[in-house]
Amino acid sequence: MTDIKLLALDLDGTLLTSKKEVTQANHESLKAARELGVKVVITTGRPLKAIEHLLTELDLLGENEYSITFNGGLVQSNTGKILAKSGLTRNDLPVIYQALMDLDLPMDILSGGTVYSLSSATRQTLYPTANPMLEFISIESLTDLPEDVVINKVVSVCEQSVLDQQIKHLPADLSERFELFKSRDIVFEIMPKGIHKAVGLEHLTKHLGLSSAQVMAMGDEENDLTMLTWAGLGIAMANASQMIKVKANHVTTKTNEESGVAEAVETYILKGK
Repeated sequence: MTDIKLLALDLDGTLLTSKKEVTQANHESLKAARELGVKVVITTGRPLKAIEHLLTELDLLGENEYSITFNGGLVQSNTGKILAKSGLTRNDLPVIYQALMDLDLPMDILSGGTVYSLSSATRQTLYPTANPMLEFISIESLTDLPEDVVINKVVSVCEQSVLDQQIKHLPADLSERFELFKSRDIVFEIMPKGIHKAVGLEHLTKHLGLSSAQVMAMGDEENDLTMLTWAGLGIAMANASQMIKVKANHVTTKTNEESGVAEAVETYILKGK
């Protein structure tokens, strides 16, 4: 097997426990991997602002440390320098807005660390509970959105039972125009077509002079699928959805609560070193 030079890690359901913490075993395994020269890269749907505390905790804030944020929409150093970016346009928003409002689903527009929230007829967004470190601004309509904002992505966040039922009824042509997927049980994401975690990793590995064969990627949800199948070694968590498990090269025996990341790092990176 090719030596792993880059470890791409999803956060929720993968590196983090349900309490949003990194276990001691995960801490130690990541430190050991980095001591061997392996790049640890957080690959997340969140903006950099929402993971700065975690990057600090993991000692990943240097100029030569990187993250894939907005599900591949931004590739950047952990000091904020952007290597590659892609986002939605203002013209995309009315189409998305109408589709969500027709299903009584709230809409959040992300621009960096700021979120512009639009309620639907009966529902307000639950996004502040899912991502409290962002700045939330309620707006009444799309015309209230500042003219000069960069639009990284749109999410709709509400109770899982409602979300799962309603997204089945989204118009078919929406998936032809955008990337649509759930990233968490209560979070549905809408991204520019062709932008996902594998695309972000492709940009970063080219920048670093690495190949996909030298990448190990770990995840648990639908938005991790592209990077797990793109990487030389795709690892699904024991708690991953079934669609992820069947596509991965391996599945951990331990869940995110039980330091499944440490298990995989020890097995595929540290063993024999």
